[in-house]
Amino acid sequence: MRKIMIFDTTLRDGEQSPGCSMTIQEKLRMARQLEKMGVDVLEAGFAIASEGDFQAIQTIANAMKNTSVASLARSLPRDIDRAYEAVKGGVAPRIHTFIATSDIHLQHKLRMSREQAIESAVAAVKHAKHYLSDVEFSAEDATRSDWNYLTQIVQAVIHAGATTVNIPDTVGYTTPEEYFELISHLKNTVPNIERARISVHCHNDLGMGVANSWAAIRAGADQVECTVNGIGERAGNAALEEIVMAMHTRRDKMQVECGIVTTEIARSSELLTTITGVKVQPHKAIVGANAFAHESGIHQHGMLNERTTYEIMTPESVGIRQTRLVLGKHSGKHALKDRIVEMGYEIEPDEFENIFKQFKDLCDRKKTIYDEDLEALLASKVGEENVKYRLKRFVINTGNEMTSTAVVVIDHDGEDIETVAIGDGPIDAAYQAMRKAVDAEIRLIDYKIEAVTDGGDAQGEVRLKLEINGEPISGRGVSTDIIESSIQAFLHGVNRWEQRKERQA
Repeated sequence: MRKIMIFDTTLRDGEQSPGCSMTIQEKLRMARQLEKMGVDVLEAGFAIASEGDFQAIQTIANAMKNTSVASLARSLPRDIDRAYEAVKGGVAPRIHTFIATSDIHLQHKLRMSREQAIESAVAAVKHAKHYLSDVEFSAEDATRSDWNYLTQIVQAVIHAGATTVNIPDTVGYTTPEEYFELISHLKNTVPNIERARISVHCHNDLGMGVANSWAAIRAGADQVECTVNGIGERAGNAALEEIVMAMHTRRDKMQVECGIVTTEIARSSELLTTITGVKVQPHKAIVGANAFAHESGIHQHGMLNERTTYEIMTPESVGIRQTRLVLGKHSGKHALKDRIVEMGYEIEPDEFENIFKQFKDLCDRKKTIYDEDLEALLASKVGEENVKYRLKRFVINTGNEMTSTAVVVIDHDGEDIETVAIGDGPIDAAYQAMRKAVDAEIRLIDYKIEAVTDGGDAQGEVRLKLEINGEPISGRGVSTDIIESSIQAFLHGVNRWEQRKERQA
């Protein structure tokens, strides 16, 4: 079967989605999971964008053992230089340069002629080829470009040395039939097209990102660019899990395959949700909570008789476990460590000791520890280096006939800060107290709480969005005490904001 390369841009295009920014350590955790899942190319960021982006790309490139790492770069020498410096330590580095090709972008954004755009594109590819053999060129807004002009620029960049040519549907404008015709047109009219791989990058503004990607593959594209959970600019990108499982489930129709380990799909989706705080809708294909749920009596009857009556793939095929390992207060370090490794986490010995202590503390408050509890615990404890604010203790006085009062003690870089405040309820009082401890203007934008597992002793997981000095940031906290989880979520957001400030300094 024809092999399709999976180019994952979760850490670049995906991170540009509002509320999805990540720290360097969070990006590295996600990158390691993407490599474990088997993506061929991992676009780790836009090196020229900021020092933080550069460091993240460099860290990821140096850490990957098998996966090619790419950096995006405009068709400018300084962008390409910076991209090379970021990825050069990788096992198979790639520079991904781009320029817009539609008249809309050329006239209103770049203010250059078609001829100037071709010159810039060719010069950029040649410059990148001085550094690396693997160079990708993208014709931004290709689907709204003149097809004859697109043929010219694609031919020119391949002649200059581009090994992959990406034909993106940047604004999610095209349709499957039209996209099929465009890719077919390029295959038939670009004389040197066989010297480069054709790639596609589809946005989901009209809800056709995956369908368009499939149409392009059918027309001969050999690389598809996508993101986990479909996150990305505006309405997002074509979802990796949907493209891959369609390929896996309908191989009889498409006769193509890829190297993705499908049993790692659910784990990748869960990890991204944990890092960003952005959940997928319950009815999301493949990874949504309802993707393998059956409530209709007719459906349930069919499932009991024969699973394939209403399921075209199994939950196990995407890594959704049907049984859960139950840990408790009598479980030892070996059992816990084996389960953590099986769940895909890599932790240092010192970090594990801290996790084990937190695990035992949780066992004292909760009879049974499920995988979901461990996931929540690990997500909140792993990668907490350089944390400036830590909760030490709090006291809340509240009632239906009294004003809620909060006393919160926070460790700030080794110094205890104690603040007192009143509020409209216990959580508001706690948040008012913490605002006094942080030298910034903080506004709560969104707050959600839900149980991690079933049962009266379930942990409460709080996900919130803050606006700190005008910048949006997400936070997350987990505890059997919902007030504590609310405080931890607030501090998590503040700490992420502090880390962002340090990267930008």
